Amino acid sequence: MPGTPFAMVHLDVPPVTSGLAVGSLVGGIISILVSFLVICFGAVGGGAGGAWAAGAFAALGGLTGAGSIVVGLLGWRQIRRPAPPPAVRFTGRGLAIAGISCGGIGLLLSLLGVALALLLALT
Repeated sequence: MPGTPFAMVHLDVPPVTSGLAVGSLVGGIISILVSFLVICFGAVGGGAGGAWAAGAFAALGGLTGAGSIVVGLLGWRQIRRPAPPPAVRFTGRGLAIAGISCGGIGLLLSLLGVALALLLALT
C-alpha cells in the first residue's frame, strides 16, 4: 500500500527450462537412433528373421517417437501458459519444437524401415 510502511514483496523467480521439453528432445533423438537400427536390421537382416527384428525395433522406435511428440506438445503448452509474477515461468520453446520434429522423423523412419524390411523379405 502506498503511503504506509507495509508493502507486498514479490520474489523474482528466474525462468526454468521445461523438463517436458528436454524429455521430448531426448526421446526424439532416441527414436531416430532406434529407427536406424530398424533400417539396418531390415536391409541387412536377411529374410524373415530380419523382418521380425526390424518389426520389434520399429515398435520401440514408434512408441518412443509418438511419446516424444506428445510430451513435446505438453511441454510447449506449459511454456506458452502465462504465469503471474510469483509463479515459475518456463522456457525451452526451441527444445520442445526440436523434440516434436525429432519424434516425428524417428516415427517416419521406423515406418520406412519396416516397409523396407517387408519388401526385402517378400522378394
